[in-house]
Amino acid sequence: SRPSPSRPHMSTLEHERRELEGIANLTLTTHSLQTPVTHSRHQDIMGDEAAPIETFAFQAEIAQLMSLIINTFYSNKEVFLRELISNASDALDKVRYQSLTDATVLDSEKELKIDIIPDLENKVLTIKDTGVGMTKADLVNNLGTIAKSGTKAFMQALASGADISMIGQFGVGFYSAYLVADVVTVISKNNDDEQYIWVSSAGGSFTVQADEGPSIGRGTVIALKIKEDQVEYLEEKRLKEIVKKHSQFIGYPISLQIEKERDVEVDDDDEEEEEKKEGEESKIEEVDEDAEAKKEEKKTVKEKYSEMEELNKTKPIWTRNPEDIKQDEYATFYKSLTNDWEDHLAVKHFSVEGQLEFKALLFIPKRAPFDLFENKKQKNNIKLYVRRVFIMDNCEEIIPDFLGFVKGVVDSEDLPLNISRETLQQSRILKVIRKNIVKKVVELMTELAEDEAAYKTFYEQFGKNLKLGIHEDSVNRGKLAELLRFPSSQSGEELSSLKDYVTRMKEKQEEIYYITAESKEVAQKSAFVERLTKKGYEVMYMCEPIDEYCVQQLKEYDGKKLISVTKTGLKLPEDEEEQKKFEEQVAKFEKLCEVVKETLGATKVEKVEISQRLTHSPCVIVTAEHGWSARMEQIMKAQALRDNSTMGYMAAKKHLELNPDHSIIKAINEKVLADENDRSIKDLVLLMYETALLTSGFSLEDPGIHAARIHKMIKLGLSIDDDADDALDGPAPAAAGAADDDIPDLEDPTGDDGNDMEEVD
Repeated sequence: SRPSPSRPHMSTLEHERRELEGIANLTLTTHSLQTPVTHSRHQDIMGDEAAPIETFAFQAEIAQLMSLIINTFYSNKEVFLRELISNASDALDKVRYQSLTDATVLDSEKELKIDIIPDLENKVLTIKDTGVGMTKADLVNNLGTIAKSGTKAFMQALASGADISMIGQFGVGFYSAYLVADVVTVISKNNDDEQYIWVSSAGGSFTVQADEGPSIGRGTVIALKIKEDQVEYLEEKRLKEIVKKHSQFIGYPISLQIEKERDVEVDDDDEEEEEKKEGEESKIEEVDEDAEAKKEEKKTVKEKYSEMEELNKTKPIWTRNPEDIKQDEYATFYKSLTNDWEDHLAVKHFSVEGQLEFKALLFIPKRAPFDLFENKKQKNNIKLYVRRVFIMDNCEEIIPDFLGFVKGVVDSEDLPLNISRETLQQSRILKVIRKNIVKKVVELMTELAEDEAAYKTFYEQFGKNLKLGIHEDSVNRGKLAELLRFPSSQSGEELSSLKDYVTRMKEKQEEIYYITAESKEVAQKSAFVERLTKKGYEVMYMCEPIDEYCVQQLKEYDGKKLISVTKTGLKLPEDEEEQKKFEEQVAKFEKLCEVVKETLGATKVEKVEISQRLTHSPCVIVTAEHGWSARMEQIMKAQALRDNSTMGYMAAKKHLELNPDHSIIKAINEKVLADENDRSIKDLVLLMYETALLTSGFSLEDPGIHAARIHKMIKLGLSIDDDADDALDGPAPAAAGAADDDIPDLEDPTGDDGNDMEEVD
């Protein structure tokens, strides 16, 4: 039910209206006076007589003021039809309200409707309503006084508790007709007066006279003589488009007169009509059967005719009680609102009461649009209405970007619009609407999560939006975290929630482990998860680029910290025996770590240490806890418009971790202990480092050098001389040439070919 109009209504609008009235509360028929009024003398503070005060009325050039209203209030000419239909709706509301106490007011015209009649030939657009109509005094006062709102006065005069919802407030909507018309003619008939005609061309005057033409019964007819360059507003398609956009949910039927054609049968011999004279004797004629058959053959011709077509058959179901609305009604409304061929996935119908009152009907579609994250696309799909009249659908503040897929309507009884009713005035109101919409959509998604099949459909389409919400919305981050789903090392083919992960955590486990990777398959085979999965710890696989941004903000869930297994700081729960063994290994390989660090240099790695996360890989490169991960570095390098300056200080600080149980590490350690100046150690370390870069998700700075190292290793394994290819024609590749400086001979000085290769293999 609508709120009582007796409450304070549109206080900000009232303030604006008074300001406008202060400039131009005058009639078009009367010139402004400049008569001084002398006030009585009075004593000032000092007791002396004050000078007389003179009061003057503001002057205004009426034609100039009309031009100001017409050309600056409205940014879009098509709103003239919205304004005139809104006025007609108010007139119908008034007569309906009167009929509640006196049914006879409808005797002159029972049907409450609005008709639009375009006349392309004469360039006239007519808007007709069967509302309350205007008396001669109303025509002079309401149309002759700028910014005088009959609706406003009517609303203020209404008794409390009336079920009525008026639209017009400023008293300038009527003048928007002059956006497209040179001359406006108003014919109006009120039950209490004769029929009058009002005519003006937006100059400094208008005329009013009794109308001698055919009676319109009751109501108002507005005839617009359309300007030469605005004839598009006489086209059927354009008028339908405007009504559907702005006035689709007006509570009274809006009909448009359209031209149609039909086939009509005509007789061949219409012209040969026999005239029968009175008093003539009837004659018996012989019937020619062939002639009769011919007569029965009739021609068809195209005939034009006019028909009224109702344009607003879709009713504003958000004004009804949700308990009275069936699901198929929601589906029908959703399709008409969005032009989607599929039914919606979920719907939320609610109203908010209090300081700001509004109703909303929100839908989640079944599939994401292909341009969901396009920068240039419309930011949201929420249409904003005030008293069922469309205001805007591009209000970016009404819903956050991550919920841009939500479609629906918000309809308020009272919003602070600017005078053209095209934009909202106060951002505070928008914040209230936004807060409530986000709250209700999160509730809707939480309800949807209870239905596993429906939520799977939703998450496949809009999972990225939830992760974007985690990144952007700090207020609802906790609630959105409940809705996230990821594959994991123990979830099989299904996705797991963080809540389910926590229920499966091992006894001494206090952290949630995750890995970011290009795909689930890459994550499963990653060296980083080897020890965790072997010990039975579950690892979340985050395989979308947006996951990197998501976990930067989602630091913990349910008191459990989220730990990346690709970064430093990973400490698995271990018993005393395991801890003691680890400390012994750190001491045993201390020299190796120093040599490797010295070989690679500070530019390549920040630290070299013994690993607790590896089982069958020889080494891995982890990143600093607060820097970019390897995956994040990949994502940033792939940005088309990336800022290279950030790559320097945000790029991952690399730590090389060695597996003390692996045969390669053991063999290199023995070489180092035997002779740390061994010529083969440097190349083996570099080769191992570059391989670790690849397996850890990083890219090589110079793939050519790495390829040259591999080729040398292949030659060594095949017992091929290093200079066997020197005789090949053409200059050596630059990469290979450069590599030669960095790569020492891999052959053992003793001449025992292949031993090193076998040892390291």
